[in-house]
Amino acid sequence: MSEQRNGSAALQSENVRLPMWKKICYGCGAGGGNVMSTLLASFLLSYYTDTAGIAAAAVGTMFVICRLLDGVTDLAMGGIVDKTNTKWGKARPWLVLCAPLMCIGIILIVSVPQSWSEAAKLVYAYATYIFLNCVVYTIFGIAHTALLARMTRDFKDRNTTSTVSSILNNLVGLVVGTMITGLQLKFGWTITGIVLGIIAGILILIPGIACEEVVGMETGHDEAARISMKEQLPAVMKNKYFWIAMVLGALTLFVNANAIAAQIYYCNVVLGDPMYMTTLMSFGQAPGIIMLFFMPYFSNKFSKRKFMSFGCVLMILGFGCIGLAGMNKSMLLIGTILRSVGIGPMFAGLYAFCADAADYGEWKYGIRSEGLMASSQSIGSKIGIGFGSACTAWILAAAGYVQPVMPMDGPAMDGPIGSALPVIPQPEGVVSAIRFDYGWLGAIISVVLLIGVLMMDVEKYLPEIRATLGDRKPEMH
Repeated sequence: MSEQRNGSAALQSENVRLPMWKKICYGCGAGGGNVMSTLLASFLLSYYTDTAGIAAAAVGTMFVICRLLDGVTDLAMGGIVDKTNTKWGKARPWLVLCAPLMCIGIILIVSVPQSWSEAAKLVYAYATYIFLNCVVYTIFGIAHTALLARMTRDFKDRNTTSTVSSILNNLVGLVVGTMITGLQLKFGWTITGIVLGIIAGILILIPGIACEEVVGMETGHDEAARISMKEQLPAVMKNKYFWIAMVLGALTLFVNANAIAAQIYYCNVVLGDPMYMTTLMSFGQAPGIIMLFFMPYFSNKFSKRKFMSFGCVLMILGFGCIGLAGMNKSMLLIGTILRSVGIGPMFAGLYAFCADAADYGEWKYGIRSEGLMASSQSIGSKIGIGFGSACTAWILAAAGYVQPVMPMDGPAMDGPIGSALPVIPQPEGVVSAIRFDYGWLGAIISVVLLIGVLMMDVEKYLPEIRATLGDRKPEMH
């Protein structure tokens, strides 16, 4: 009886409702990660091709190779997080470690030595890209995702926290995306990298210091830390929601990264207006941010599956409008707004879905593994970003994209973007390829996303999971 009472008390403590300030602190971490994501998704391909002078095809191949390596490091890091056992918990120590590393990585990745040969530049790009993506962002992504599953078991609070995180993620992306162009044009890429690195490091440090882990901490030690990787990995691999989370994360980030990577080329080549990039980035973020404020209501009133399905439909409509737009800026803006509003539920839902999937794994197989479960999202997101950016690079190369040749002097030449990019006449095939890449490809992938979301039915098990885990607590401890 005493053990049962202790188990019930433990479960009650794990169902703690989080104050808003902790939800905001958690969301700051997502914003810090998005500083890196925005830089890499929106500007890195252009930086590599038009500033560093590296061929688009080589850059695309690099993106994919590095993302495949990510799969190994993500699983390894997931296991490491699960084996971590400190008074601060599993995830928080890794966020504290990640903060300075993220700052360093961002600075290095936009510091390709201009005097080096193209081959040497490519080697440098590989080394810094692997460090930032396969090491630093792996630590961040898995630790931050795992932290949500360990802050509370309350699924409504998880939904709300995930939504707050998405709001801050998008706000930071909007601010950073619009400030990069101005920073780079005025100060060059080196100073821009330093500013972005400091911002990212501070934001990532906040949840590492301010958020508290309670799930699995009530007995003074973590049961999962004593379970071997040989036991954890098969249990996670058998969890169908691990694979669903990975695929959904990959497709969501693919469609987002591909659109963002293609956007600068669409403005430059199709519209002949490079500075329209700032307008599209604003309309691509602001509506989604506004929508996110209503997401706590919708995510708690409706199931994640219904909520995310609605988002997929909006994405299909948005990308369809972009595909039809051509030179019509009004239709382009409408499509961008619809796409922005639609992708918000996907990002918000996936964070909470991973936490629910960890509960499902504990209920179904008796082994809780937040770290390895978080690796599904980390692997999926980085595969998506890598292939999304690579897809644009490969399409450009296949269509015969003509790279600009720039004089390398002055801050603006330290990585020309926006108005610093000359409008180079391109073959008609390049124009058509960019239009397809920016619009219709996104619509096709969004249809596939919708099918995947309809398979996301973990919520039907949650009442039984909550009840069963409460009964298990005395046995587990």
